[in-house]
Amino acid sequence: MTYTPSIDKLNLVPFVSVHHMMELVLEIGVERFLAELTNYIEEDFRRWEDFDKTPRVAAHSREGVIELMPTSDGRHYGFKYVNGHPKNTREGRQTVTAFGVYADVGNGYPLLITEMTILTALRTAATSALAAKYLAPEGSRTMALIGNGAQSEFQAMAFKAALGVDRLRLYDIDGGATEKCLRNLSGLGFELTACTTPEEAVEGADIITTATADKQYATILTDNMVGSGVHINAVGGDCPGKTELHRDILTRSDIFVEYPPQTRIEGEIQQLAEDHPVEELWQVIAGKVKGRREPRQITLFDSVGFATEDFSALRYVYDRVRETDHFIELDLLADPDEPRDLFGMLLRFPSSSLLAAKKAG
Repeated sequence: MTYTPSIDKLNLVPFVSVHHMMELVLEIGVERFLAELTNYIEEDFRRWEDFDKTPRVAAHSREGVIELMPTSDGRHYGFKYVNGHPKNTREGRQTVTAFGVYADVGNGYPLLITEMTILTALRTAATSALAAKYLAPEGSRTMALIGNGAQSEFQAMAFKAALGVDRLRLYDIDGGATEKCLRNLSGLGFELTACTTPEEAVEGADIITTATADKQYATILTDNMVGSGVHINAVGGDCPGKTELHRDILTRSDIFVEYPPQTRIEGEIQQLAEDHPVEELWQVIAGKVKGRREPRQITLFDSVGFATEDFSALRYVYDRVRETDHFIELDLLADPDEPRDLFGMLLRFPSSSLLAAKKAG
């Protein structure tokens, strides 16, 4: 079916469940989905100045973080609820879960509610690939993928779709995670190498992606592991006190970020002085700032995720899902016959005890 909002059913809002999202992704195709989503994110980075921007609203605890990520371009509004709890995997739960809402600014009505656990994994990978399109060495085909958890396969597929990366060197402190990654990516067009150390993984890599989950200051990459000319895609940092790279790597790199006020709190650059120079990715995409300037340059995308990327993902799913039957309609919004008579709606409900009391009185 095709979803078209109707004045006769203002109470109904399309809802994309996990089941529906998987159907949508597989119907479109994972690589095509990632490529199209990357284009949507790039379009919205080009009009960066149209968006409301604020660091995400975070509730931190010892175990993890729960965040709200809102933004608007003046016509539509989007927000995501997302958590990050590294210990969850030990309890059989996901580290990251999420859902999101896409709404019409003109009337405040939601246009879409969707799962965003799968969608966040896709948009994180798509954003990484978009940054690498502007920052990675030309002709990059080999990527070290350090951290082989839930995000790893999405990163691999996004880099393949956007840049043609087809050689992966995998490492995780948990050998089972690497085995899982090898199994999932087998037969999907990659040359796969399982490595026993991170040093082995980065050998010969044009791009180094770190995607680890521990909520602590960590040193996944040391300075001696990073040679000239590489692009580093640091995905794991996303909250205060959580890093992956040795500080010396940062001082040798040209650093690119999404939104500096948020990244300075949550990203790798929390290790640096508040005035340490960084470039904003949107300015590179808009042609205002140069990305990769010369072959020996080390570029670092300090990725923490930003609300505009979720907005792009919501916008993409809204555009694509309306032409499918991969959603249900939720009776979410009270819609009385007379907009000012919300109490009367309660009275007229068939099993209303209030109506019975009125009649009895």
